[in-house]
Amino acid sequence: MFTGIIEAVGTLASLRRQGEDMALTVYAPTLDFSDVKLGDSIATNGVCLTVVALGDKSYTADVSLETLSRTGFAEARVGERVNLEKALMPTSRLGGHLVSGHVDGVGEVKSVASSGRAIEYWIATPAELSRYIAEKGSIAVDGISLTVNAVQGDLFRLTIVPHTAQETTIAQWKPGRRVNLEVDQIARYLERLMMGKSQESTASNLTLEKLAKAGFL
Repeated sequence: MFTGIIEAVGTLASLRRQGEDMALTVYAPTLDFSDVKLGDSIATNGVCLTVVALGDKSYTADVSLETLSRTGFAEARVGERVNLEKALMPTSRLGGHLVSGHVDGVGEVKSVASSGRAIEYWIATPAELSRYIAEKGSIAVDGISLTVNAVQGDLFRLTIVPHTAQETTIAQWKPGRRVNLEVDQIARYLERLMMGKSQESTASNLTLEKLAKAGFL
């Protein structure tokens, strides 16, 4: 599990095709490797990857065909900067929101505009994910825990303050940029609970009225 609070920004040092899969190496001089060992997970642009080799301020991870088909790594290039976060520890502060590192789909930056000292980004999401995205809800974009400030159909707006832009790869985002999206897990679980009877699972007494009274709607 992760929080979506980026710890460092690394650089894709190599991308090696291995049949239909790929191995990538990330050079991350500012990431603390003192507690990283083989088999650990590091979220790389929001994708949970397993460390299979360690180098001097770098790590290598395998990327499966499934991951390539669901994320922006299929279009990755050597030299590209990536957001990094080590797996959450039981004693860590949950500064963002719970992020699994399992990307739901790939969105596209549609527009970028200044708003005072902040920058506003409109991002298009795959239609099948739009129902999970709510105004003032949370979403992970390239592994960054962010707040959705507006929703219009399959588009949502982010307002990025200078500190967040400085500590992540957001400054690289331009119209046409494809980004990894992971929707809030709470939205998915609520949907599953509400679909209980229709999916012939165990009976559920959860209703929209009860959700509204509890403050979820």
